[in-house]
Amino acid sequence: MNREREIYKVTLVGGLVNVLLLVFKFVAGIVGHSAAMMADAVHSLSDFVTDIIVLVFVKISCKPKDKSHDYGHGKYETLALTIIGIALMAVAIGIIVKGAMKIVAWIHGETLAAPGMLAFWAAVVSIVLKEAVYRYSIFKARKLDSKAVEANAWHHRSDALSSVGTAVGIGGAVFLGQHWTILDPIASVVVGAFIVKVAFELLKNGIGDLMEQSLPDKVEDEIVAMVAALPGVSEPHNLRTRRIGNHYAIEIHILMDGNITLYEAHDKATEIEEMLRQCYGAETHVAVHVEPKEF
Repeated sequence: MNREREIYKVTLVGGLVNVLLLVFKFVAGIVGHSAAMMADAVHSLSDFVTDIIVLVFVKISCKPKDKSHDYGHGKYETLALTIIGIALMAVAIGIIVKGAMKIVAWIHGETLAAPGMLAFWAAVVSIVLKEAVYRYSIFKARKLDSKAVEANAWHHRSDALSSVGTAVGIGGAVFLGQHWTILDPIASVVVGAFIVKVAFELLKNGIGDLMEQSLPDKVEDEIVAMVAALPGVSEPHNLRTRRIGNHYAIEIHILMDGNITLYEAHDKATEIEEMLRQCYGAETHVAVHVEPKEF
């Protein structure tokens, strides 16, 4: 299986759905006079833009190591994750501000136009399609171990959930009468708040990896336990870990009998490297520093 080709495939599927929904939502929002649907349309536009970002950055991240990138180009995929988070946060803030302005206007006596049925059905269609794309994308992301595709999958899920809020708001405004048209902008604000939460999680993970954040304690404890269990090895220490795109980088010091030959020490270090690569992937960067044990 070609990882790069599979990532392109899942991203293109999501992109096609985004384009179709983008056009449908904008038309439904304009014709149906729905602020919530227009907010949803803008969200779909951000989805489409992030699809393009993923395609571009995954292409770069899959390039092999070269003279100027000894650890490969995996960080570009992490950068894509971060850009997606920033784009999502910007969209969320815009949705909240716009919805809040509508609510303030309603409080001051302004009459809000009731949304039409076309907007309601557009929200329903969006829920179904985006949830289907999310499930497909998250399955592929986990299979391919791609953080960028996983981030994009959650972007699809956030769009599906935003459409749920949109459908509730539009449906209430349509079926409950003129006095309930305020539900439309309220729905857009609720949707925006949810998207802020998703964007924050994406940014936290992306920036953490870019700032060389260590792997989770559970993974580090697992690494130390595996190394310590090997015959002839004791006191693994000075463990340093990080992510490079979708790969791990692991550096560790170990103690061994100072009287063994250099060949034996080298073979044991190689055994540790192979063991960790079998566990965490062939592209895992492993560096083992051997120190003599004093008796």
